[in-house]
Amino acid sequence: MSKKNMQSVDTAERAIIVCVEADQSIEPYAMEELVSLTTTAGAEVVADLHQHRREPDPAYYVGKGKAEELAAAVADTSADMIVVDCELSPTQQRNLQETAKVRVIDRTQLILDIFGQRAHTREGKLQVELAQLTYLLPRLMNLYTQFERQQGGIGVRGGAGETKLETDRRKVRERIGDLEEELAEVRSQRHQQRKLRRRLPFPTASLVGYTSAGKSTLLNTLAGADVFVDPKLFATLDPTTRRVVLPDGWAVLVTDTVGFIRNLPHDLVAAFRATLEEVAETDFLIHVVDASHPQFALQKEAVEDVLDELGAGGKPTLTVYNKSDLVTDQPALRELVASTPNSCYISASKAQGMSYFMDRVVETVRSLLVHMVLEIPYSRSEMVAKCYEFGRVMSADYRAEHILVEAEVTRDLAGRLAEFRANQ
Repeated sequence: MSKKNMQSVDTAERAIIVCVEADQSIEPYAMEELVSLTTTAGAEVVADLHQHRREPDPAYYVGKGKAEELAAAVADTSADMIVVDCELSPTQQRNLQETAKVRVIDRTQLILDIFGQRAHTREGKLQVELAQLTYLLPRLMNLYTQFERQQGGIGVRGGAGETKLETDRRKVRERIGDLEEELAEVRSQRHQQRKLRRRLPFPTASLVGYTSAGKSTLLNTLAGADVFVDPKLFATLDPTTRRVVLPDGWAVLVTDTVGFIRNLPHDLVAAFRATLEEVAETDFLIHVVDASHPQFALQKEAVEDVLDELGAGGKPTLTVYNKSDLVTDQPALRELVASTPNSCYISASKAQGMSYFMDRVVETVRSLLVHMVLEIPYSRSEMVAKCYEFGRVMSADYRAEHILVEAEVTRDLAGRLAEFRANQ
């Protein structure tokens, strides 16, 4: 058990952080991330406890002996809460609270709290509230432990505690239903927005990556946007879309998305599905990786796991190793890029390597276009204009019978032009 020599903040809650990890190589990184999450939520870390176990204890998460050690540490540090680096079962949470005599917050609650602080739009607030209530519902019983043994018997059938619990459960379920209806409207609105964007002559890209990898900084550098940038985790919750003009004259619509994190709560992914569908519907992904982080490979894998969960794992992807100016081993960074298909390294904050990055974006966009040779009748000459609008026309020969067009067009338009292919 080690105490942190941190400046005391009168208004901050005092937290002891706890981590159980089977892989010792990951443990320092896991503890560092838990400190960042806890301080981002507004608490002061006064001590930490870590334990090597193949699997967490099913009753106490850390085992009964360590739970008692935690209780002693709470008394020694005057801690207000314990923060645990995983999602606890209701039983684990209840047992730890009863032993330590303070609130026990798990990783999911911590992330939900941060999202609650960061949500500013109506949509974001609805999504966070839905995730919080979905998490809370199976844990309401913890609030009524004094009535657990009153499930029948003389004088206690349907007692006040049981009635209160069922009333609160019903209220939570009703509110969840209301939120799901409101978010269904949001999803419909987002679907309409995507349909409108599909009519624009631009491919779409989504910036994805681990929280604090530098996605918002990259978007600001690319488009001169004013997306909020903060070193704390989850600085950006609400998606922002900007038009970015490429060196060859084409343009791409780039959307900044919420940052991912290791063990991102499933309730949060489900609640933010309307927002995260932007990732699944986009033409290609720009995966921003913090190349300076000692566990960037683990972060990259965590992002890929969430993308798979969203059904976007197989999308064309440009991997961008960011913060290259902070990497001490430059030869290793160049070797990493050489071994990663369709990748580059940059420093978004210093605008270094941006020309090479833009070249990679151009190549990625071109790989999405379909080369076509078309014989378009004059009665359908409006399709020639579509080729100019939604593609790149290499030649247009106005012949007596038809217009012979050679062009590279978006996949969506290619489907509509299929009937005009030459030599069918």
